[in-house]
Amino acid sequence: MNDFNTNIIEEFRNNKGKVEGMFKGMPMVILTTKGRRSGKPHETPLVPLEDDGKLYVFGSMGGAPKHPAWFLNLRDNPRVTVEHGTDKFEADAKILTGEARDRTFAKQAERAPQFAEYQTKTTRQIPVIELQPVR
Repeated sequence: MNDFNTNIIEEFRNNKGKVEGMFKGMPMVILTTKGRRSGKPHETPLVPLEDDGKLYVFGSMGGAPKHPAWFLNLRDNPRVTVEHGTDKFEADAKILTGEARDRTFAKQAERAPQFAEYQTKTTRQIPVIELQPVR
């Protein structure tokens, strides 16, 4: 994991889910996926969307031409761990498609315009993932 993500994760955990700097005032989650090759846990800080009681994350990778590793991990193994504020829970990752994907991405882009910009930087469709808590 790079120092940037390590520092965000540390700040998130030390401040009950809050971070400063470029993410000040933004919601944040820490998503832990199981490595598709290594089987080891991988932690990634992400800016989610909370909408109608559901939690979503986006595989934007800043508009990079390829999907982020965490997305490839959850595509192969959809059981993840989510840290959201002071809550920590297991969830199943559901990759949205079609109208559900488009509608949810549009809400995130409206709330955080950089997501719309990320989509213009890449030819791939940025994945939208619903994190469904395991009951």
